[in-house]
Amino acid sequence: MSRKAKSRQEIAQEFGISAKTLSRWFLKENLNIPKGLISPKSQDLIYEKFGKGIGQKQ
Repeated sequence: MSRKAKSRQEIAQEFGISAKTLSRWFLKENLNIPKGLISPKSQDLIYEKFGKGIGQKQ
């Protein structure tokens, strides 16, 4: 099953936060996530750092 790129808003909703707060998390943890859609590879980095969001498989 291939995964798709997601928007910052989609990722933020998984954690129950705003996209702006998500961007702050990235800055605080020094995660260099490119602008635009977040690739599956970048999603892996995010989930590795912050855990799985709501509705994500643990």
